[in-house]
Amino acid sequence: MSATLSPARARRGRRLGSWLRGTAITVVTLVFALPVVWMFAAAFKTNVQVTDPSVGLWFTPTLDNFRAVVEAGQIVRSMGNSLLVGAVSTVLSAVVAVPAAWAVGRFSMHRTGSVILVARIVPAISLLVPWYYLFARMGLVGSYTVLVLSHMFVSVPLIMWIMISFFAGLPVELEEAARTDGLSAFGAFWRISLPLAAPGTATASLLAFVFSWNNFMFALVFSDDRTQTVPVTLFNFISYASTDWGGLMAAAALITVPVVLAALLGQKYLVAGLTSGASKG
Repeated sequence: MSATLSPARARRGRRLGSWLRGTAITVVTLVFALPVVWMFAAAFKTNVQVTDPSVGLWFTPTLDNFRAVVEAGQIVRSMGNSLLVGAVSTVLSAVVAVPAAWAVGRFSMHRTGSVILVARIVPAISLLVPWYYLFARMGLVGSYTVLVLSHMFVSVPLIMWIMISFFAGLPVELEEAARTDGLSAFGAFWRISLPLAAPGTATASLLAFVFSWNNFMFALVFSDDRTQTVPVTLFNFISYASTDWGGLMAAAALITVPVVLAALLGQKYLVAGLTSGASKG
């Protein structure tokens, strides 16, 4: 009898485990998705409806918040500034960090890796005062140059730290075979290792771009009205006397869309790159 009941108990245990996992995933998803859902819902409410807890998700939507935000013009300019600073700082950081990460990972430069780790853990706010003094003396405060350079301070170590382990995991025999065929060390990196590292480079670059897009502290200190990025523009919706919640949520929804699109496009690229590498192997 016990032998007959054992498979049934195993099935019930598997069903219970599956139900518990599904419940846990649902709860975690709701916890993380609820603020985003509330933000997008509030973007279509009036200020009175946003502060009224009885309204909930059942209301008559309005586009007045989006219309006011777009007509003001600053959010559109700020999104362009954030896109420009994020793209330039990410590309320059990748150009510097990816070859450096290959050299560190391939030639076991542990001391250099430790220096990179220190650069990652140093609080950036501790550098704002000397940076501001230096850049002010150079006449760069308020320019795109200072924003790109300040973002690269974080993006370069971030990309390097991700790519060091990635290059260290690539088989060194491929580069040795390329060197045997007459390529230089950098030629082997350019023709062999770099294409294989495309998924890791895409991941690191995406994270660096998201950091640049969301960065508030550097933009608040180093930008002006002309070079202001989206986090500073959002901050301007909050005043001492009152907060324009409808406009704030509409602006937040607008600036969330490009990051979500970048993540989706990056995910497709990563899956395609990994699938291509597997099929070639």
